Amino acid sequence: MVAVSASGRRGPASGEAGEGTVRSTTRADFRQRAGGGADEHGSMSTLRAFAIEAEVAAELRVRDDAGRPPRMVTDTEGGSPLRCCLRRSLPGERLALLAYAPLRRWAARTGGDPGPYEELGPVFVHAEPCEGPGGTGFPVGMCGERRVFRAYDAGGDILGGRLVDGYVSRDATAAEAILAEQFADPGVALVHVRAVEFGCFLFEVHRA
Repeated sequence: MVAVSASGRRGPASGEAGEGTVRSTTRADFRQRAGGGADEHGSMSTLRAFAIEAEVAAELRVRDDAGRPPRMVTDTEGGSPLRCCLRRSLPGERLALLAYAPLRRWAARTGGDPGPYEELGPVFVHAEPCEGPGGTGFPVGMCGERRVFRAYDAGGDILGGRLVDGYVSRDATAAEAILAEQFADPGVALVHVRAVEFGCFLFEVHRA
């Protein structure tokens, strides 16, 4: 059983935090058939997509993981990847652009060790609390561009990664199959899905 979590717009300044939308923390469940297909009635494994938890997002809106207040912006064009609800922003939505430390937050949640690979990066969340992810399934709305599925062990060390083209990242079945292959290695504790060009963290996958 595997779980996925997420939390970041376009351009170098935002670290591609504008590539998606903001949502509050919730989980999206889906099952994967043995043949790699995504199916609500599959039996091979269950994956859960996690957004930044509502309680964590509330903390970050006051002071982010770099110890600074977030930058509040209006997304005039829309399309920013929101880590609170795992969707893209709509034109005119108010967003908070802030620094987020995914390994540090993972360690706090699971008792793991963030290790020397702990890092900060820009993410977008809604400026105000939202309802979180709506619906179930792999968050394809956070994809659409080239992605890296980067695997970590329980000590927070990088074990390797898979470069995923946009057409694959937009296909839940194909993306889930890659994740299943990575988690077949018992040493893999979690996987970060990240943008390629700027390295932005988009969401996290881990075993339930």
